[in-house]
Amino acid sequence: MPTPQRLQRIAERIQEEISEMLVMGEIRDPRLSGVTITGVKVDREFAFADIYVSAVEGSQRAPEILEAFNHASGYIRRLLAERIELRVFPRLRFHWDPTPERADRIERLLASLRSGSTPSEASSSSSTPSAKSDDTDEAP
Repeated sequence: MPTPQRLQRIAERIQEEISEMLVMGEIRDPRLSGVTITGVKVDREFAFADIYVSAVEGSQRAPEILEAFNHASGYIRRLLAERIELRVFPRLRFHWDPTPERADRIERLLASLRSGSTPSEASSSSSTPSAKSDDTDEAP
């Protein structure tokens, strides 16, 4: 049974290698432009490697990106097996990672709250003193 640290090192190596393949153009599929590998999880039996991907454009391109990765999964697996020495190399499963989109949405909501609260503080400073003190605590 592999240790959790070994599984993590292998997952990080797979993530690095696939990212490098995308950047260096070893995977020549135009559908995969602007794609980022956000994470990899390898199961304990080395049967599967779950690869999480995201794109700059967001989830609108998710189906075509996942289709492109699934189409090239055998090729990617073969390249990875040549670069990473494992007795048995796991099969690759690709998943869409909505985390970057969620983080961006939260940032926009926070920015709108900050910009929306600033004018109201100027007009009614007595009604929102706690909001003003919270803003000063968050400033870097």
